Amino acid sequence: MNEKISQLTTMDLFQGLSEQDREELDRMTTMTTVRKGKIFYRPEDQGEVIFILKKGTVQLYRISPEGKKLVIYTLKDGSMFGEMSLLGQRMYNTFAEAITDCTICVMSRNDLERLILNRPQIALRILEITGRRLRETEEQLEALAFKSIPSRLAALLLRLAGESNEVTGLTHQDLAEMIGTYRETTTQTLNDMKAEGIIAIGRRRITILDKAKLAEIAQR
Repeated sequence: MNEKISQLTTMDLFQGLSEQDREELDRMTTMTTVRKGKIFYRPEDQGEVIFILKKGTVQLYRISPEGKKLVIYTLKDGSMFGEMSLLGQRMYNTFAEAITDCTICVMSRNDLERLILNRPQIALRILEITGRRLRETEEQLEALAFKSIPSRLAALLLRLAGESNEVTGLTHQDLAEMIGTYRETTTQTLNDMKAEGIIAIGRRRITILDKAKLAEIAQR
């Protein structure tokens, strides 16, 4: 099995495929590497392709009429995006941009629809992915409305770090846009956390030293 298919079939979306389905998936997908700053789609795009993020970080965001950027979702390794086109939706006001160098698998909407006809469980998994993303987006909007900036930033760092203790590849500006505030405010909040011994700050690297304390801040 080649590396591309080996990676894809470890994703929840494509687990349980037959050998024939895997060969078809290999034919359907193209793997490519893109540089940081690549825009995958814009609000006016129709969405004729589906993207699977093998490695890297992609942001889904909107731009307000005043030009302010609001990050809706941050995607990590193994995520799918562009799937709203399967539901007959345009991308509306959403941009998708690589904020690090990324390795991407691309497949056409028509090819994925054909695969779904043979494997209906894939459609159910796509609905699960979309539903989970909507729930997390709602949680983010609730945090923007009701939580303080330190709470929002602490929750974000915990989510981005996952099972590890590090958040890498993001600038203070990136973090500010994810929690709906200014870069200067984010930098000051990070410095406060550093002074308390909760985190260590390097160049595009934040190391969590005290997860329990960070979780406590996130719950405030």
